[in-house]
Amino acid sequence: MKLTIIGCGYLGATHAACMAELGHDVLGMDADMDKVRVLNSGKAPFYEPGLDDLLAKHTASGRLKFTASYAEAARFGELHFIGVGTPQQAAENAYDLTHLFSAIRRLATHLLGPAVVAVKSTVPVGTAAHVAKILEESAPAGGKVQVAWNPEFLRESSAIEDTLRPDRLVLGFDSEQSWGEAVLRQCFRKIIEAGTPTIVTDWATAELAKTSANSFLATKISFINAMAEVCEATGADVHELAEILGHDVRIGRSGMRPGLGFGGGCLPKDLRGFLARAGELGVDRALTFLHEIDAINNGRRERMVALVREQLGDTLASRRITIWGAAFKPGTDDIRDSPALAVAQGLHELGATVTVSDPKALDNARKHHPELGHVEDPVAAARGADLLLHLTEWPQFRHVDPERLARRVRTAKVIDGRGTLDLGSWRRAGWTVRALGRA
Repeated sequence: MKLTIIGCGYLGATHAACMAELGHDVLGMDADMDKVRVLNSGKAPFYEPGLDDLLAKHTASGRLKFTASYAEAARFGELHFIGVGTPQQAAENAYDLTHLFSAIRRLATHLLGPAVVAVKSTVPVGTAAHVAKILEESAPAGGKVQVAWNPEFLRESSAIEDTLRPDRLVLGFDSEQSWGEAVLRQCFRKIIEAGTPTIVTDWATAELAKTSANSFLATKISFINAMAEVCEATGADVHELAEILGHDVRIGRSGMRPGLGFGGGCLPKDLRGFLARAGELGVDRALTFLHEIDAINNGRRERMVALVREQLGDTLASRRITIWGAAFKPGTDDIRDSPALAVAQGLHELGATVTVSDPKALDNARKHHPELGHVEDPVAAARGADLLLHLTEWPQFRHVDPERLARRVRTAKVIDGRGTLDLGSWRRAGWTVRALGRA
């Protein structure tokens, strides 16, 4: 097929490369000319494992191209995926749909014939009808343009696998639209034939799929982190507790990882956006527990700062603290709502001298947090430190020799905020060790 991807940020660029991998001719479109130039060179403007290889492969073959022209995108094919970002509004919980609606309007004016517009962007339920109205009013083809909802379920650091071999495929329509469904089934034919569960549903259910999935995952994470507080108070071990709970098939182990909590551009935003939309619909009482989920998650960052003050005293002025981690999770350079950087910023504001180390996210951290120190090598970053915090669970950090590191720091104290360090080996190397959720 010939298809377009409108919006080539994290979601759009990944989807474009993966659609080319499935054998389609793909034109990615983004208004940012600098981004278009980078993508046409076969590279991504962000870090995602394996994505540069796919981009290089398919831009070289001619199967994948990028443009800044809506007119060119509209002429290219009959299927247009929308992957425009929908960030959280400033000082509000609701989604900011400004860029999404703008992209729809600008594309619509160039749609002269039958087309399917399949939206992948995460939105509040009820948005699809508004998109359909814009297309009907603005597109020369009018009612010949069909709207489909195709939510994405990508996890950063495994986005290619999640696109090519997803857990499920959701296709949403407002009625029995055999032509639109046939087009999307043709697009995803290889994925469907591989046995991927495919759910064809209405717009509202498809819109709710992503926000409800992320809210449920956030609930699991915050639940086990609430148990971590209980474990610290009672001498129990939250990681062993999570294993025990995870063997119950009704609960499951996946997604229930205790630690510093979640961040990134999806879970926090989707949780709050879901709450905001529920308020608009008058059903917010049914979701009041999600406020507590959000509060528990943010409380993990406060708990880490409290642990630091237990180790170093209330006055942090002149104290040197090294933080391993800047990305919100390993395998990405994304620092949006990063728990590690939230803790770093909090400690800096309390007077500490904070140095951050991360194998991929330092450039982004340096750009948005110039007040912090930035050293890529984790051993060099810890030189002269009074305290080491392990806040993003990159495998590189687990492989550092704690005995060697102990000779570089001022005081051999470490707090493991992710539960992945071999605490026994650190203790044997002479370190004073604390960990969230453990006595």
